[in-house]
Amino acid sequence: MKAILVNGKMMRRGYTTGSCAAAAAKAAATMLLTQALCHTVTLTTANKTVLTLDVLNACFTALKASCAVQKDSGDDPDITNGALVCAEVSFADSGIEITGGKGIGLVTKPGLDQPVGACAINTTPRRVIKQECEAICLQNGYRGGLRVVISIPDGEELAKRTFNPKLGIIGGISILGTTGIVEPMSEKAITETIRAQLSLLYEAGHRNILLTIGNYGEAFARDVLRLPFTAHVTCSNHIGETLTMAAEKGFTNALLVGHIGKLVKLGIGITNTHSNQGDGRIETLIACALEAGAELKALRKIRECVTTDAAAECIFEAGLLDKTMNLLCERIDETLKRLLSGYMQIRFVCFRGMGDKAQICFQNY
Repeated sequence: MKAILVNGKMMRRGYTTGSCAAAAAKAAATMLLTQALCHTVTLTTANKTVLTLDVLNACFTALKASCAVQKDSGDDPDITNGALVCAEVSFADSGIEITGGKGIGLVTKPGLDQPVGACAINTTPRRVIKQECEAICLQNGYRGGLRVVISIPDGEELAKRTFNPKLGIIGGISILGTTGIVEPMSEKAITETIRAQLSLLYEAGHRNILLTIGNYGEAFARDVLRLPFTAHVTCSNHIGETLTMAAEKGFTNALLVGHIGKLVKLGIGITNTHSNQGDGRIETLIACALEAGAELKALRKIRECVTTDAAAECIFEAGLLDKTMNLLCERIDETLKRLLSGYMQIRFVCFRGMGDKAQICFQNY
């Protein structure tokens, strides 16, 4: 598959578990209806990419056929990379029945792509599986139905390293994919997980949420602020996108807790705080300190700092920490109000330092 340039490096695309499931189902259906082995299978993904994939462990009888396709996530780090996605196809009276077998999770909470009680095979993979199986039936003049069982032998163990247990998907992993293709170093999987968590909380009746930025923010919210975690989502670097999704879903209040090294970027309008989206941390603190009355000597000292904690200490030594942090707080508040346009009330707590030395910088909570 063609590589793409990501952050200055050529990286290889992969294909989703959904594409693997559809390809395996197509190959198994072909073997069942033709009574001949299938060694490769061609699949057109949801975004119209054509894949030719190897068919593994192929076997068939007069009544059923089964095979596997191995997941390849390209250069994207993925827990399911290398996993075998299997399909067993047998005859049914009518239609294409799709269900999950060993290693496929079961949905136990409302608000996800599939209803409670259904196997965690999402809408797009189900559609592609159905289309491919219907096409094979048509090609072979078969007017009856097929039953497709998707399984992943190691799925239950793999699921323990995913968000599935937290999302209420038990017993295995999910068959996912909206395009069928895995983009290297894609952050879409993270934001889709956040979206799913928000949906679960909303369906459970929550309208106020706690958002933390990574492990440090979570630890500070839990151990220092003693906040309840009944409606909590880790938004990682995706602050703006998470808040937007929450507002669209219908949440009315959010409390954001994060380290100054992340939240400071909101002070210049950066709402995705990953380093590849821009920096400006020290420059933002310099601007706020200057407005607070810092002298040139102090500003130069701040400029030499490589961390926001060190810069905050310099500002403290200049006797301007409170005033500087208040100005930064105002900037962040303006960014968030502009982002949400009044659709959602957002409070935030910013802290500096780590572990036992962590302390609040500013808050509007």
